[in-house]
Amino acid sequence: MSTQETIRRRAGSVEETALKIAPDNAEQLVDALNTDLAATYVLYHQIKKHHWNVEGAEFLGVHEYLGDIAEDLEESADELAERAQAIGGVPLAGGATFEEHAPIDPEGEDVYGVRTSLENDIEAFGVFIESLRYHIALAGELGDYTTEELLRDILETAEEHAHHLEHYLEDDTLVTESTTN
Repeated sequence: MSTQETIRRRAGSVEETALKIAPDNAEQLVDALNTDLAATYVLYHQIKKHHWNVEGAEFLGVHEYLGDIAEDLEESADELAERAQAIGGVPLAGGATFEEHAPIDPEGEDVYGVRTSLENDIEAFGVFIESLRYHIALAGELGDYTTEELLRDILETAEEHAHHLEHYLEDDTLVTESTTN
């Protein structure tokens, strides 16, 4: 670990930037972005857990799709953190910090069946989607159209993933049950 004693920016601080967002507005926006950043990483780790542990006849398709979701979440996290920094904030960092600030409760370490795992993912996406919608409205009210647009793009992807996960839980499947005559 570094022995550097001088802190350049304190976590939780917001400074003025060339983007000229009013300090009170910037604080609210950074808080919103950090909340969504935390939610993104909690969801990311849950999705990765399910990606690693999925089993069954439909393993490959579910495994690959969960990997795609994880990649999208990682990209979204990067965009959220960079926007928080651009408007003068300090992006959250670290697993415990993410869990503390996320509106999503971490699933835990146990492994569940694929259906339960996907149901848990849909529930977590629902919380994430609600948070994004709230923060989109906030960004619009505060006149930060760039943050509003960023959050809309992330929302669109999140809604698409939640919708596609629902399809995995439908009763129509290529896997047949054995029947006795």
